[in-house]
Parts: sequence; C-alpha cells; structure tokens
Amino acid sequence: MTDPKDREILAVLDNLYRAWADNDADAFVADYTEDMTSIIPGSYSVGPAATRDRLAESFAGPLKGSQVRDQVQSVRRLGADAAVVVSRSNVLMAGETQPADDRWVLATWTLTRRDGRWLLAAYHNCPA
Repeated sequence: MTDPKDREILAVLDNLYRAWADNDADAFVADYTEDMTSIIPGSYSVGPAATRDRLAESFAGPLKGSQVRDQVQSVRRLGADAAVVVSRSNVLMAGETQPADDRWVLATWTLTRRDGRWLLAAYHNCPA
C-alpha cells in the first residue's frame, strides 16, 4: 500500500497508462521531461519524441488495443523534488483478460518536480 501523500507522484503513472489504453502516444509522453531517458530490453530512447514515435508505431500495430497492469511496489522520495517508483507490470494484448506469466517486468521510474508538477525523468525495465 502506498502513502496517500505519494498520490501526486503516482498520478503521473496513472496518466501514462490511461494514455496507453487509449493508444495515444502524444498523451503518453505529456508528463516527460525534455531530456527523459527510457531503457527497455533492446531499446534506448532520449527525449519524449523518440518514445512517442516508437509507441505511435506500436499502437498502430502489435500494441493496438493493449493495456498495462501495473503493481506499484514502492515509492521512495529522494528529497522534496525527486522520487523513485518501483513497479511490476505486464502488457495485456488486445483480447487478453489475464497477464501472461512470461511478460512481467520490473521497472524503475525516476520522477522530478519542476514548477510544482511531477514529471518522468527516467524509466527502465527488465524481465521480472
């Protein structure tokens, strides 16, 4: 269970996964910093445009109609304006109702608060 005061941090992830469910690559990167980095197996992206382009292509193809199940494991604040979220997640492909055991990943999300707004600065995942 997460602390209620971490709700504003986790709202960034909520927005991101709502955008994923809508297959909206622009909304997916709306809460990214300009220098955000994303590392997933086989891919390293810098900046929101790179992630947006990769996802737009995937949302039009293999990820169309997919959604993500995300289980927050922890939220750790690193001072007043930085936090790390650890989660376990799985992509449910269109038509699936249960997560596939072999698609679970562990992820770290690094967030920063700028001008009173929490933004995603870095993301990394690996197979669980």
